[in-house]
Amino acid sequence: MGCKPQLRFKEFGGEWKDTFLKELLSFKNGLNASKEKYGKGIKFINVLDILENNYIDYDNILDSVDATKEQIENYNVSYGDIVFQRSSETREEVGLTNVYLDKNKDCIFGGFVIRGKKVAKYNPFFLKLILNTSTIRKEITSRSGGSTRYNIGQNSLEKVEINLPAIEEQNKIAIFLLNLDEKIAILKEKLEKWNLFKKGVMQQLFSQELRFKDDNGNSYPEWEENKLGDLIQLSSSNLSINNLEENFGDYPLYGANGIIKNIDFYDKDEEYIAIVKDGAGVGRTFFCSKNSSILGTLNYLSIKGNNNLKFVYFLFNTLKFEKYIIGSTIPHIYFKDYSKEKIIVPNLEEQEKIANFLSEINEKTKKIDTELEINKKFKEGLLQKMFC
Repeated sequence: MGCKPQLRFKEFGGEWKDTFLKELLSFKNGLNASKEKYGKGIKFINVLDILENNYIDYDNILDSVDATKEQIENYNVSYGDIVFQRSSETREEVGLTNVYLDKNKDCIFGGFVIRGKKVAKYNPFFLKLILNTSTIRKEITSRSGGSTRYNIGQNSLEKVEINLPAIEEQNKIAIFLLNLDEKIAILKEKLEKWNLFKKGVMQQLFSQELRFKDDNGNSYPEWEENKLGDLIQLSSSNLSINNLEENFGDYPLYGANGIIKNIDFYDKDEEYIAIVKDGAGVGRTFFCSKNSSILGTLNYLSIKGNNNLKFVYFLFNTLKFEKYIIGSTIPHIYFKDYSKEKIIVPNLEEQEKIANFLSEINEKTKKIDTELEINKKFKEGLLQKMFC
């Protein structure tokens, strides 16, 4: 039975046509070669290539195999072919789909992959998109079987039914979403570069390889050795999430992964550092806003003496707290242990310059990350409305 998606380009109308995958693709399992054949020869698509790429071309394929001429012909993957993950430990990953879009070079595919050879007219990227929608994913995973490991077979994939519009509408949807994907990829790359830049700058600053000058161009005094406990003091929280289920308000409450909800009261008037003291994420730190609170699985860290809180927060991100974790079932970290960590710190004025500089980088990365999340959610919403 045909369908009409909720959101369409205005020039298109009518119902999308019911189509079985066997009408579009001819299925085949992949090549299993002996161990010594891998690492040289022609590129071959494996599961990671399906999972880690928006689409596959020859250059981004990870592995290669020394295959015979006959094997290359039998297991050929060319432009427009669809590849499926054949098996997985979880049902949710069985049959995950990608598409080969290299027009210049063909490749082959490995034994944990099923190839759908293009035998009809369709837009390859559009088909990849529709096969990864929640509706079709449910149909594919429902056809998988197994106990310790789930599998999908060629016969099962042949019976998967999708709704397919005319090729002109396929092309327009594919181009639109491919452009959006490229924008998302650019933002991801930009964010990664800024995070690498921040990491490198922090290493240089805290190793004193990179130093600031004062406002008169003079060098600051040498950094002095302290214990971490000389810079911060600790206080605890008694808040439990179980007592706050219906408690909503305007003030942030932090948990092990950051802000988890807003409540109608707060414990701290001033900014502070929160550290996860036990359980999942132990040792993770957050720079917390004024008028906020933390769960009892975290501790408050406030500044002592003539020091800058944000500088200390960035300093925390250079320290390895893993060595202070004790316990295996529920790991813990104790202030009495990590407060003895020996550190070298500059005077307050240089601390402030370092904190301000790194804060500017943080704001830049947050801005990019926010834009990235907006575009990802925008795409998610489009996928729900542009397909049926």
